[in-house]
Amino acid sequence: MAGPQPIADPAPLDGALPGSVVDGAAERTLSMYLHVPFCRVRCGYCDFNTYTATELRGAKQSDYASEAAAEVAFAGATLRATGLPEREAATVFFGGGTPTLLPASDLARMLDAVRDSIGLAPGAEITTEANPDSVDAEYLTTLADAGFTRVSFGMQSAVPHVLATLERTHDPERVPRVVEWARQAGLQVSVDLIYGTPGESIDDWSASVDAALSTRPDHLSAYSLIVEDGTRLARQIRSGTVSQPDEDLQADMYELVDEKLSAAGFSWYEVSNWSRGTEYASRHNLAYWRSQDWWGIGPGAHSHIGGVRWWNVKHPAAYASRMSEGLSPGAGRETLSDDTRELERILLLARTRDGIPIPSLASEARVAVAGLIADDLVNAEAALRGRVELTLRGRILADAVVRRLTV
Repeated sequence: MAGPQPIADPAPLDGALPGSVVDGAAERTLSMYLHVPFCRVRCGYCDFNTYTATELRGAKQSDYASEAAAEVAFAGATLRATGLPEREAATVFFGGGTPTLLPASDLARMLDAVRDSIGLAPGAEITTEANPDSVDAEYLTTLADAGFTRVSFGMQSAVPHVLATLERTHDPERVPRVVEWARQAGLQVSVDLIYGTPGESIDDWSASVDAALSTRPDHLSAYSLIVEDGTRLARQIRSGTVSQPDEDLQADMYELVDEKLSAAGFSWYEVSNWSRGTEYASRHNLAYWRSQDWWGIGPGAHSHIGGVRWWNVKHPAAYASRMSEGLSPGAGRETLSDDTRELERILLLARTRDGIPIPSLASEARVAVAGLIADDLVNAEAALRGRVELTLRGRILADAVVRRLTV
């Protein structure tokens, strides 16, 4: 199970948002995240809010699309009641868990709920995550016909012993087939990799990157393995049955993937993400890094609207109960101070290739930039042009810091 939620104020059962969220809303985009909290098996490294069939206890997977659609309708009504300007969803992202454990028709119904209650902006980016063993050509065609534009496959590795350590069950040889089926359906394709798994060598990692590139994806994500408290992997490391990930080796792996992707024509636009061109960058992820507005649908999902952040009850049964009663599924909420919002803006923008405009920083932050240049964490030439851009080493450190400090 995922760890406890942050300590904050209770979220109101009517979901009402303070009037302060209206300030500047016309300059912010709105995105929707739909969490599907189901997995066939629980991977030992994962601390996401997900549940296998034996852990549902009072919730039904078959009812979930209707429950999520109810929260989408609740979100639309709440945003309108708050007096926010009409904004259609610029991006929609189905994550998990494994969204594609649900029938494709269920994902289509959930997307229709967004279309009906929130609206979809022209050219909206609509993505689902998928395990390579949970889809076939017909499934992907159904998604494309429903309006999905993009699929992100959780490949993680091409090396069997690395997949075994991660407790991933798919056959790596299936990845090229599902990528081809997605292309035939007209979907953009992203491939996700994880590096730094205990026992993974630099040669293993190189083979995985090469295998991913051989599928000719439009986009590739590479995330360092972080050992989260409460996971089976953390317990294995404490007991000594599995070795601790080597951070120096992870840094070497990051440099290797950056070199290989650059040579293959990819450009990095965010610490862990590369694309063949700006048109293939994940606009949904960029909305997070740029502190835009998003509403998270589903058990444990997090939302952020105009400096107000909240999170839903975690268990699917508790979530189903709230939705059946017409109540907000929110469990806790916090209103961010101006200082906190500025700190998060800097931390998140530091992850992106565009960096941070130096004139937007307070004077003490500008002094700190000078210190970072001295430490070779910030590109000095870019700083002279008026932007903070991280060096390669700085990008590695930013990834480690921000992924531990943000939800």
